[in-house]
This record gives sequence, C-alpha cells and structure tokens, in this order.
Amino acid sequence: MIVPVFAALAFVYLLVPIAYTVAFSFNDAGRTNLVWRGFTLDNWANPCGAPRVCEAFVNSLQVGAIATVVSTVLGTLIALALVRYRFRGRALANLLIFLPMSTPEVVLGAALLAQFLSLRINPGFTTVVVAHVMFCISFVVVTVKARVASLDPRLEEAAADLYAGPFQAFWRVTFPLLLPGIAAAALLAFSLSFDDFIITNFNSGSFVTFPKFVYVSATRGIPPQANVIGSAMFALALLLVIGAQVVGSARRRQHR
Repeated sequence: MIVPVFAALAFVYLLVPIAYTVAFSFNDAGRTNLVWRGFTLDNWANPCGAPRVCEAFVNSLQVGAIATVVSTVLGTLIALALVRYRFRGRALANLLIFLPMSTPEVVLGAALLAQFLSLRINPGFTTVVVAHVMFCISFVVVTVKARVASLDPRLEEAAADLYAGPFQAFWRVTFPLLLPGIAAAALLAFSLSFDDFIITNFNSGSFVTFPKFVYVSATRGIPPQANVIGSAMFALALLLVIGAQVVGSARRRQHR
C-alpha cells in the first residue's frame, strides 16, 4: 500500500512545475508574472508579445537542429567504429567519449570558453553550436552503441551472400535496424541542446537562447509568452511519445 502512495507523491513532485508553467501561460500578467491576476487567452493568441522571446526561441531551435544533425551523424559513425572494429586506442576512445558526460557542466563550459578565447574566437552563435555538438556526441554514441551491439552480424553476412556490396548491406540491412536507435539519439541530443543553460551561458556572449532568456527574465517573473512556448513544447514532446508508443504497439500486433 505504501508503494503507490510514494509513487503518487513522486508524480506530483514532478508534475507541479509543469502544471505551474501551463497555468501561468493563461495569466493576465501586467508588468510581472509572479502573481495570478486572471485568466486570458491573449498570451496564446500572441506568443511573441514579450520582447525577444520568439527570437530567443528561434535561436534555440537553430542551435538544437544543427547540433542534433552534426552530433547524430558523427556519433553514429563513432558508435559503429567502436563496436564493429578493433583498432589501437579503442579503449582510450571509449573513455574519452564518457568524459563530457561525467564532467560538471560548469567545468566544461569554463574550459570551452577559455579555449575559444585563447583561439581569439568571440563567443556567439558559432561557439554555442560547437559546444553543444561536443557534449551531445557522447549521448548519441552511448545510445547508438547499445543498438549496434544488439544487432546480429549474421544479417550482414547473409546480405553479402546474396551479392550485396558493403554499402548496399549497410543501407538496406544495417541502417533500417539502427534507425530506431538513431532517432532516439537524435531526439535526446535535441532536447539536451534546447534545454542547456550552463554551457550556453559561458559561451554565448550576447547571443540569447530560450533558456538564457528565461533565466534573465526570472527576476521579474517569466513572461507568460515564455510559458506558452514551454507548454507548447511539452505538449509536442508528449504527443511524439504517445504517437511512438501507438505506432510501436500497432507494429507489434501486426507482427504477432
């Protein structure tokens, strides 16, 4: 009996901040959004009403998209190399892949900033993208690597027996089997990039992303338009998860 109670308390603990964000997206806020002043739909009708909120949101989308594509491609290739091939320095490469994941973000952000400044690169859009690609690659490698390790190499051998070349075997056999893991890694990379604040704050300069905008605005109460964007992103992510579950269940029923 006590386990369901603790489980319910845990869900409440996790969902209260989300409920607060959704509720205050409908707040008829004045100069601040710290106190509930009444219900309104104006914020949803004009999500760009707060200064620079949509600019910061678009910046985060751009950084997240570029970082996701680059880190997913490089991370997938690294995962294939680490699982399928034996080469000198493989153990060291495995260790180095985990370093960005285990290093505190404050240390990582400060180290990247020092490196950019020593190379005389001004912080901005480019430095943020490079930083995001660097820490997203580790998560992509770990996710795709688990998928590669679970594949049966005899499938590629069977394709070779049927006169498929190396590229054909990869594209027609290996890649479709890897695609769910690659998609999961890409979604994880995008969420990490879009959500990151600490490393971004070190390396962004005057470039403003959505998390940075929220942090700067928090002293005066986060604008309801930012809550609108956050609520919409949460709803979109929830729909994607539900859609993936529905499609997966339908495929499993079809296979049975």
